Amino acid sequence: MATVAARLTSFGEASYGEPEQDANSALMELDKGLRSTKVGEQCEAIVRFPRMFEKYPFPILINSAFLKLADVFRDGNNFLRLCVLKVTQQSEKQLDKILNTDEFLRRIFFVIHSNDPVARAITLRVLGGIAPIIAERKNVHHSIRSGLDSHDKVELEAAIFAANRFAEQSKVFAVGICNKLSEMIEGLATPVEMKLKLIEIFEHMHHDGDSAFKVRHLCVSKLQSYPARDFVLVTLHTMSKLASMSLVDIPEQICLLLKYLHNDPRHTVKTIALQDLHMLANKAPHMWTTENVDSLCEFCSTTTYNGLIIGALTVLSALSKTVALNILDLAHNSRVVKLCGDFCYVPNVTIASHSIQIMTNIATKGLPQSQAKSVVQEVSMATESLIMICALQDGKDAINAIKIALTCVRSLCQAHSSLSPEFVENLCSLVGSSTDKVAVLLCQCLVTLAQFDPSLVCAYRNSLQELLNITAQSSMDETQQKLFISVAALLLLSQNSSDKPKKLSEFFLDKLGQSQDWTVFRVARQAARLGCHCVAADLFGNLTTKVASEHYYFWLSSLNEFCKAEQLFTEPSLKLFNLTQSLAEATQHYEKGIVALKAATTPTHQLQFQCEYTRLRCDMLHAFKLLITASASIRTCPPPAIAPAVAMSTGVDLQKCGRMALQMQNCHGKLRQLGSAYSALKQASFDADPKTLENITVLQEICLLLAYIIDVLILSNPMYGGKSTGNLQDVLDLQSQTSAKSSSRVMQACLKVLQNTQEALQRAEGQSVSHLHSDCLFQACHTLLHVPIGYPRYFFQSLQSTAIKLAVSPTPRGVGEPIMVHVNTRLALKVEGVIQHGQKPGLFRKIKQVTLHVTSSITQRHSKTSEHSKQTEPTSNDLRQNVEPHNDFFSTQFLLQFGIAGTHQVNVETTVIDEEGTIWKTGPKLSLNIKAFDDTLYQRPQTSQPPPPPSSQAMPAAQRSLSTNR
Repeated sequence: MATVAARLTSFGEASYGEPEQDANSALMELDKGLRSTKVGEQCEAIVRFPRMFEKYPFPILINSAFLKLADVFRDGNNFLRLCVLKVTQQSEKQLDKILNTDEFLRRIFFVIHSNDPVARAITLRVLGGIAPIIAERKNVHHSIRSGLDSHDKVELEAAIFAANRFAEQSKVFAVGICNKLSEMIEGLATPVEMKLKLIEIFEHMHHDGDSAFKVRHLCVSKLQSYPARDFVLVTLHTMSKLASMSLVDIPEQICLLLKYLHNDPRHTVKTIALQDLHMLANKAPHMWTTENVDSLCEFCSTTTYNGLIIGALTVLSALSKTVALNILDLAHNSRVVKLCGDFCYVPNVTIASHSIQIMTNIATKGLPQSQAKSVVQEVSMATESLIMICALQDGKDAINAIKIALTCVRSLCQAHSSLSPEFVENLCSLVGSSTDKVAVLLCQCLVTLAQFDPSLVCAYRNSLQELLNITAQSSMDETQQKLFISVAALLLLSQNSSDKPKKLSEFFLDKLGQSQDWTVFRVARQAARLGCHCVAADLFGNLTTKVASEHYYFWLSSLNEFCKAEQLFTEPSLKLFNLTQSLAEATQHYEKGIVALKAATTPTHQLQFQCEYTRLRCDMLHAFKLLITASASIRTCPPPAIAPAVAMSTGVDLQKCGRMALQMQNCHGKLRQLGSAYSALKQASFDADPKTLENITVLQEICLLLAYIIDVLILSNPMYGGKSTGNLQDVLDLQSQTSAKSSSRVMQACLKVLQNTQEALQRAEGQSVSHLHSDCLFQACHTLLHVPIGYPRYFFQSLQSTAIKLAVSPTPRGVGEPIMVHVNTRLALKVEGVIQHGQKPGLFRKIKQVTLHVTSSITQRHSKTSEHSKQTEPTSNDLRQNVEPHNDFFSTQFLLQFGIAGTHQVNVETTVIDEEGTIWKTGPKLSLNIKAFDDTLYQRPQTSQPPPPPSSQAMPAAQRSLSTNR
């Protein structure tokens, strides 16, 4: 089971590496290396700076570090300068955190006056690397222009690099350098390779319309003056990039590229023209005209090069995917449809796959039924033929082609469900005879189709079991494991309600043996996600004794308990009369699983989503149990004879139902709270995949649906003068979000419950609460519980990881000590944050804005505050500010007032807004203790003190003698 222990790293494995080091200690250690007299130690210290920037990405540290690197750059040799250059290139995101930009630039710019051209070249490249923070410095602009006049090749290349970077950042530099670049390109003294690099700078001349027009006119003239291949390639690509940024010249650029595509005989020129056309199709598809599309189709039909045909079809595919292009016009265009229809059956599978993709996009973009029928029939036949051809091949082109074809199958079946049985039959017949890689893709497509209708694969159980027998081996590679898991998923989906899941789990364990425990876990995980909880419970239970880590044991034990709880509702023997007992047992299993899940947490993996998800599911089952018990009380505990009198005295007619009325109100409130809790869990799951969010939405919908049924049947019964307070629109809105994507079984169950409720209301119209209403509630609970709900992917695996790290200043001197602030002053609270990503940043959604919410409240007043403080002084602060992160860093300040002496608590809460405007409550939250003091509270009033007695030295002599005689 060592494999399981090695791979379950996402569930509780602690990281044991180097000891955690303080930021100042890390900087001091690297500074010690920089001050070394050995060049090797200096280089080692320099190359470790980027890693330190990633670990401690805060401005104070980064500013100090870059100033130290600037000292090394100024005083060191060229090799050390080259190392500093690499650091600036690798740490480009951290440049805007340099606070003392003037001093940093002064130390770097000192080397530009060196007599060594290599040193000047390195300096120019460093200046180009830090262009985002010094874009408008005139002295740097002058140095770059001087570098362009250099006769040294290394310095000239560095100056061109710096000019390229500054032209991208500075409008003033771009406009001022345009004439200089034009002169150098036309000049005979400039080498050819340098002219090509100079032309590339023109792509950044999009800061204003005049510059873009001037540069485009210049480039068009250069195309005619310099017809060489390299010049044409660079100039066309530069003009395409310039047009994509300025937007106004895109139609002209499309026509120019199509002209070179038709007229230029060179293959490389046609290739770069197609690449630029694809870029412009993705950038602005709405600017393409019918003439442009016809011209591209004409080129496809006349050229004999497969590579060029593939490039042209890729452009058409990009156009057909977008909503900006009028698909109806494209469908009427017989040239496009005829062209793709002819290419669907060519021997080249890549050309055929792209043609099928274009026709699929046309067929699934809302065409009228009369027009779509012929296109759908043609593309379905072509897709089946392509899959049959590629299933017997194992090349890279065949794999890519069958991926495109299977994507088209999913789109066609989702838009036209009548095609699903035919596709499933053809795919199942090809799984056994295809290669392992292709079989995995076929099985994954079958799983997607079977999730919408499991009955599609029920007829192929025997063939799937035979394939599973062939696939199972004592040692399997990664592809064979994926194939086994995919076939096992199909087998799980194909099982009928009369099948015994015990036999299926034993079948998996028998085929995998003792050496494939990791594969057993993956099969169990897939079973839990598909809702086959009985099989998952047996497999997880088998794995609990095969792990060496305590955390893994508790993790697997919790999964075993959760699946045992869910399997109670999927058994065929589940009836209405034993539903309460099943709910009680399931709640016990969930409570045991939650305890085990908390024991599986570690400091590095706290399993917050898993704990909250299972807790809400347990509360949901408990709410179901309370609802069923309350519904049964109308028979077991009818209203007492005094109930009408109680209702009359309280003014609540619903009290005529007796004890059941209060129980139903409690159930209604609990279900509404659960719906809000699921909504909060969804808001906190920023890194969750879309399927996970749909799963949470389905559970929220079930809670709101039951609350609505309780409201319309019991609480708002017209016989008791009630008026509906439930909102069916909330349920319908959630259904509209999930009906097209989530499992059809859940949606069918919800629609069935609504239909039964409507029928019960019609039958019981004009009647008080009776067994008809309670039977409807019983039936609704039974229907919703009988539908298996699988665990989402985010419960087991996170494909996206996003975390926000906050730093607040001022900071207390010691842990737990408050920050001292005078009541007559205001505290400037600075909040800085860094957004940290995993391996796949922005896979599902990206952070556009960060909302910082700062609140404060007084926790303890000073004992004398009530006598001296003003009654109008505020006791709390409530400030909110939106910040857009730049290079995953954000910073802002708040001005807080503490007008009353005492101890205040300041809370900083973080939420994020994605690119679609959705708010996500991701955290983190920080707290600070502030102690506000007032000097006047400690001063003693001068008027209340008695005057001091006069000293003996100050008394007159006669008075002293009188006092002595006395």
